Amino acid sequence: MDPAAGNGPPIENDRALAEALIAGRPEAFEPFVERFGPLILGFGRRMCGQRADAEEVLQETLMKAYQSLKELRDPGALKTWVYRVAANACLKMRRRGKNAPKREISLEEVLPRAGEAGEPPQIADWSDIPLDRLLQGELKSKLDEAILALPKDYRIVLVLRDQEGLGTREAAEILGISENLAKVRLHRARLALRKMIDGYLS
Repeated sequence: MDPAAGNGPPIENDRALAEALIAGRPEAFEPFVERFGPLILGFGRRMCGQRADAEEVLQETLMKAYQSLKELRDPGALKTWVYRVAANACLKMRRRGKNAPKREISLEEVLPRAGEAGEPPQIADWSDIPLDRLLQGELKSKLDEAILALPKDYRIVLVLRDQEGLGTREAAEILGISENLAKVRLHRARLALRKMIDGYLS
């Protein structure tokens, strides 16, 4: 029967959706787009900074993912696999430089440095800032600008982990790196981000 058309039970989870797509059921494409389209578009916007670029990433990801789904070995890992395709599309987009910032900073430029006596670097503490302030208005704009200025290898880990809500292990799998390396890049990206907006928070 045709689950997507209402003649049977809906495709309720990623595994069932992946299995339907791998089996070549054309009616599964619409729920695939509905489930992952908004995620990919948001991810592309956070990585690329421009809606036009994000829409291009969305189209490329959906088509490439749909066309190569037979390469997916574990249907239960559909979400991670789709993010991997989207991440590759975003990194290719950034390499072309379309709508990119004038330059990506070197992380060493903005990592906080220890004091003269070796004390920990002094950076603003975000823990007392209300979440709604972090996510709204001028501060959000400054955060977005700072994230886009991060080197892409650090930016993408931070976006996957802190903005997309994925685990560090998932982010590492998506990027094809070790979990320890993902942790190091995430830590350094967070420090650099805080340093970049330290003056505003202070």
